[in-house]
This record gives sequence, structure tokens and C-alpha cells, in this order.
Amino acid sequence: MLQTAQISAYADELYTALRERHMITPFSERTPEMTVEDAYAVSNLLLDKRIQLDGEKVIGKKIGVTSQAVMKMLNVYQPDFGYLTDAMVVDESEALSVSTKMIQPRAEGEIAFVLKHDLIGPGVTASDVLRATDFVVPCFEIVDSRIKDWKIKIQDTVADNASCGYFLLGSQAADPRKVDLSTCGMVMEMNGQVVATGAGAAALGSSPISCVVWLANTLGRFGVPLKAGEVILSGALVPLQPVKAGDYMSVSIGGIGRTAVRFE
Repeated sequence: MLQTAQISAYADELYTALRERHMITPFSERTPEMTVEDAYAVSNLLLDKRIQLDGEKVIGKKIGVTSQAVMKMLNVYQPDFGYLTDAMVVDESEALSVSTKMIQPRAEGEIAFVLKHDLIGPGVTASDVLRATDFVVPCFEIVDSRIKDWKIKIQDTVADNASCGYFLLGSQAADPRKVDLSTCGMVMEMNGQVVATGAGAAALGSSPISCVVWLANTLGRFGVPLKAGEVILSGALVPLQPVKAGDYMSVSIGGIGRTAVRFE
């Protein structure tokens, strides 16, 4: 366990790295005794700084490291969560600047849930998630790590708000009660070439719904609800793809729709 002063110092360091766009040495290397609980304490302080200093507002939450492909890529073998703010939203009509907004970005295709009712764990089930969901949309999450060269352990990515950067929601929406979210296929393309395919079952070996169940029950232990109107990113269904200025990516999800993102 880390001392309060160390947790605060790490949050300050991450905030500066975020704003100045530079990489830092992994916390797990410097303080191997750092626990996942310590890391979430750092993440919460980082969020507080973004709210208090920059006026950002929380509009949702994200679940990370949910598929075997991403687990193997990052060498992290348990899911985590972070917070989405209004400053992270990218519109389908705009290009995302790699050179001015990001450090070492990677893009992933996901299914996003938009809630119409609160979900408060523990005890949340898949049926509860379906009842609470207004609609689902195809989405891109563009993850970005402040940790040098993506050499992360679970403590590093958790502290860094689950390595969240930006996200883009597609304009096509679907009723999750009318789509089989376990078998729906995903095709992700980069610059006109297919780079990855996946299916809903890649999410925690079951379905994106299982990821939202996990998140609601995990946060519920701390008295934190998933709120009506919030966006919940349910986790990647395909491997993360490094991106650079000039890249164009699209993702299509069977029964839900398609969206695309441009980088400059």
C-alpha cells in the first residue's frame, strides 16, 4: 500500500503528462508494492483534477482489457475501468489530431451502451443491463497511455484512467434486445484494408453485456452507480491498432451499424 502523499504525487505526475503530452516511467517499476486499490485512488485524484482544473464533466465509464487479444497484447489479465468526460468526445464529422492531442494512440472497435435507467450493483444481472439500456452503437475508443512505451501492468493502466484517450460514437443505434450481442460480428478496417475481425463473445468470453454487469457490480461495491444517460464503453472486441496522422479507420458491427474515425 502506498502513502497518501505518494498517491497524490502520482496523480500530479499523470495530470502533467496528460496535459504536456509526455511519457513517464511505469509506477509498477518504481513502487512494486503499489496495489490495484492504490492505482484506483490515483485515478480518482486524476479525475478530480480534470474536473476542478479543466471543468470537465463525467458523462460515462469505460471497461478495459476485456478480450483475450488485448490481454495478451498488454500482458494484463484482468478487466479494469475508467471514466469518460465530455472532453474525450470526438464527433464523426471531425478528425482527431494525433500530433496535438495524443502521445502513443491505439484504436479499438467496441459496442457502446447508452443507459436510460440507473444500474446500481451489487447483484446486477444481464437482464438488468438490457432493461436499463436505451440503445447500443458502434464506437471507437482511441486509447492512449502516459506510461512509457505501453510497458504497463494492471496498476499502471488503472492509475492512468484505464489508458483512456478519446472516443467516438456512431450515429447508427440499435435495440440491444433485438441483437444477439454474443454472436454479432465486427470488422475493423484501416485505410481500406481489413485489419481485424471479432465477435461479441470476445468480451470476457461471453458478451459485452457481461462486461457491463461486471462494471455495475464492481462499482456498486463502492456505492458508485452507472447513471441514466451515461455512455458505457464495453471493451474491445478486436486487437488494439496503432494509429498515426493520415489514417482512416472504420468499424462495422452486424445488426448494429458502422462508424469511422479520421486522424490528422
